[in-house]
Amino acid sequence: MASALRIAFAGTPEFAACALEAILAAGYTVPIVLTQPDRPAGRGMKLTASAVKQLALVHGLAIDQPERLRTDEQRVRLKESRPDVLVVAAYGLILPPEALALPRFGCLNIHASLLPRWRGAAPIQRAIEAGDPQTGITIMQMDAGLDTGPMLLRREVDITPEDTAASLHDKLARLGAQAIIEALARLAAGDLTAEAQPAAGVTIARKISRAEAGIDWRRPATELVRQIRAFNPFPVAFSQIRETTVKLWTAHTVSESGEPGGILRADASGIVVACGEDALCVTALQRPNSRRMAAAEFLHGFTLTAGERFTQFVAA
Repeated sequence: MASALRIAFAGTPEFAACALEAILAAGYTVPIVLTQPDRPAGRGMKLTASAVKQLALVHGLAIDQPERLRTDEQRVRLKESRPDVLVVAAYGLILPPEALALPRFGCLNIHASLLPRWRGAAPIQRAIEAGDPQTGITIMQMDAGLDTGPMLLRREVDITPEDTAASLHDKLARLGAQAIIEALARLAAGDLTAEAQPAAGVTIARKISRAEAGIDWRRPATELVRQIRAFNPFPVAFSQIRETTVKLWTAHTVSESGEPGGILRADASGIVVACGEDALCVTALQRPNSRRMAAAEFLHGFTLTAGERFTQFVAA
């Protein structure tokens, strides 16, 4: 049975919707939901409601979509909802000190890393890219800094060699939902203790850019596999061959060698490309105006042969 805490919620994507659904299932009163304004999406660029807004509409919750929270007018509906606590998950807007101070117990953030590692916008992708064996969820008390507030609860999860940003996102969304329910129960019971983040071990998970997804074949294959996993499903790693941009969805390392970027073999089992160390066996690809395909199907429509070379991509 949930406590009488009034839980305002701020979030936008599916990661946040998972947490909101858990809060509602636990029986908490949610007087208002903040989410980003509807954005153009899809081929037709039609205005589309966020995952959080769609869920809030299903449950008949009050919704506010301010462009910012900088002014009294932009914060008025949050203030009038009289929340005891504001739960924040991948909201996408900066909360100024005036907003942080509104709830009686402040603002709790569901952050998808084990702070202080990977503060910032893309903690899931950066953890995979860096080869971290573990990541997790940190429930933190928000302050004016970038994910710098004191930690209230941490839960760990392993990163498997098969995890992509998509699969790890889903694991962490579920874990975040569980963790915030535990944190809220302990908050209501007066059993939630804040711990300052250590000064050592701070890393910043900068926002993902499309340019980063270009493959530099001079790098070791192990690093390129992590890059491909980290950028699946967005922005998707890519390379070029015969002036065609090819997206690389899945791959694994093989103990072969050759000139970086050179195709060593191409068959139904995958397209093997030499790297700076070892080689990459690409098993799912996509060419322009087509869909993602397994290597065997891809090769039926876009023949590749040993000796051809992928263009070297070097980020600016």
